Amino acid sequence: MAEQEKRPNFIVRFFRWIWNLFTQPAARMGAGVLVIIGVVVGIAGWQTKMTVIDATSSTAFCTSCHEMEAFVLPAVAEGPHWNNASGVRAECRDCHVPKEYFPKMAVKINAGLVELPAHFMGKISTQEKYDAYRPVMAHRVWDKMKANDSRECRNCHLWEAMAEEDQSRPAWMLHQRAQEQGQTCIDCHDGVSHGMSRRDYEQAEAAAAGSP
Repeated sequence: MAEQEKRPNFIVRFFRWIWNLFTQPAARMGAGVLVIIGVVVGIAGWQTKMTVIDATSSTAFCTSCHEMEAFVLPAVAEGPHWNNASGVRAECRDCHVPKEYFPKMAVKINAGLVELPAHFMGKISTQEKYDAYRPVMAHRVWDKMKANDSRECRNCHLWEAMAEEDQSRPAWMLHQRAQEQGQTCIDCHDGVSHGMSRRDYEQAEAAAAGSP
């Protein structure tokens, strides 16, 4: 009876086993068990990371902050990528989050280190701040898309998939010329998503410079 009273109860023994599992060498645990545990933990961690990345790339998440909902989304909603005859909507991730793993990680790291702090510091928190910084953001994205040959555009749009009969004659000729000259989508379609093209910004700057 005295020996039974001295023996730790189940809960105490369970927590002691957990403690020993993390603090003592695995003398009694086979290497295969450790490998299996490592694989399970690795898969769970990987899946958790990809789930978080997917959730933070959604349009609902991207437009959940004030400046995106108030300033960015209205311009996008007026473009053909948001509402169109085919009913196919381009989400934020389709244009701004690469599908390839390493470019995707670079975008997400930049978002965490640069864009998130800028949001909390109120860099574009008002209409005036947004309007002043909008050309900088636009040119930054255009330069990036120019450098990667409009990679995200090509997830949906391909030269070889274009049907001549579904385009006007001038549009078809321009597309053929662009392909021959090595141009990329963003060279001509820079204002298709956010409502302002390079020419629009240049005209606005010229008008501002000429105003009294």
